[in-house]
Amino acid sequence: MALKKRIVLWGLASLALACAVVVGAMAYFHTYSPDRGKYPVRGIDVSHHQGQIDWRRVAADDVAFAVIKATEGGDHVDTAFATNLRDARAAGLAVGAYHFFTFCRPGADQAKNFISVVPNDQPLLPPVVDIEFGGNCPQRPSPEQLNAELQAFLGPVEAAFGKTAIVYLTDEAEATYAGRIAARPLWLRSLLMEPDRRDWIYWQYHNRGRVDGITGDVDLNVLQGGREKLAELFAAP
Repeated sequence: MALKKRIVLWGLASLALACAVVVGAMAYFHTYSPDRGKYPVRGIDVSHHQGQIDWRRVAADDVAFAVIKATEGGDHVDTAFATNLRDARAAGLAVGAYHFFTFCRPGADQAKNFISVVPNDQPLLPPVVDIEFGGNCPQRPSPEQLNAELQAFLGPVEAAFGKTAIVYLTDEAEATYAGRIAARPLWLRSLLMEPDRRDWIYWQYHNRGRVDGITGDVDLNVLQGGREKLAELFAAP
């Protein structure tokens, strides 16, 4: 009987310890932020999924820049792009636009879509092309195939906006394509861990962050460099 009681107590103690570990891990995940002394400039990326955003509250919550989804593929336009771009700019943030690159439309068509939607008569951060597998067309092009279509996108876009584009890669896309497609500054997704390479402009360190002015989760990023680097990226070409 005493042995059975000890087993029960050990089981309860183990369960309590496991729960404490889980709670601690969740708290660490939700509160993680890179060293602000090393990376003082924080930003977010958003789309219509964030719903209505109070950009003045966002700007007051230690957010300096926002990269906003504009387009996807050859004809899709994010329904919140124009509002988000206007209001984020009015709140004083450095703003930019990104395009979700699909594997089943020609790069030239996708470039036309992005250029037709994103205004170029006011300062913008460099255009971003988002390459990832999640939510994309099922076929995965070879690096050679992707590079050909990506070049067809980058040429017109960079000419239209007068800036070298930034390529966003998730961990999986980086492993598949980095070093094998058009050489551009990178935006790397590496959750809770600093990227193991240094050739990046933005680092997306959280995909379920919280920012005042946004209900629910939002992607959090840091810029490699200080306010001077941000001003350089945002300056007119």
